[in-house]
Amino acid sequence: MGDRAVFVRRLRLVACSAAALVASGCSPLDDVLQAVFGRSMRVQSSIGEYENPLAPPEGSVPFAAGNFPSAPGAVNVGQPELADFPAPVTQTQLFQQAPEVTGLVNPVGATPASLARGEVVFNRACSPCHGTAADGGGPVTRAGIPAFSLLTPTAAGYPDGYLYTIIRVGRGIMPPYGHQISHFDRWHIVNYVRELQAQQGLSPPDAADSAQVQ
Repeated sequence: MGDRAVFVRRLRLVACSAAALVASGCSPLDDVLQAVFGRSMRVQSSIGEYENPLAPPEGSVPFAAGNFPSAPGAVNVGQPELADFPAPVTQTQLFQQAPEVTGLVNPVGATPASLARGEVVFNRACSPCHGTAADGGGPVTRAGIPAFSLLTPTAAGYPDGYLYTIIRVGRGIMPPYGHQISHFDRWHIVNYVRELQAQQGLSPPDAADSAQVQ
């Protein structure tokens, strides 16, 4: 029994040592495997980034970024063709009231479908700060971050292109949403904001005044 007890104690010691070795991470265990077998888990073949990628499934179609579909409500399959999209602009051009900003003409009519879509996207992306009523009373503002009410004469005086560009590139503490809100959805939001402003008796500027942004 004495020899058996010694053997059991040694076996337990080996088991505990092995468990501690495994629990301590891969590197010590890899070192043991390297010493015993001449190789370890760290030395193995692997496929690098973009190396031998799988071909797309048969019948699949390319899907572009989605920011510039060919028409309102269209799914952007491949790259859009025969569509007139505004050139890239910067916040500097926004603050300077450049013609590339104030001269943009809304290509989307304020139809019931456009207003419905604008409400959906506005509540999804804009209401956290501006509130569902566009009065600046969103949950983010209640947390102490100031927001801008869109139901003021100043906001109503912005040309459509100016509102569109603010959504696209951001302004002040408002981050850009151009990567989240697609081209036509921005115009839907503009139409919806105009509807909310009209309900408060606020009118958008005339086209002749579109360059006079305060």
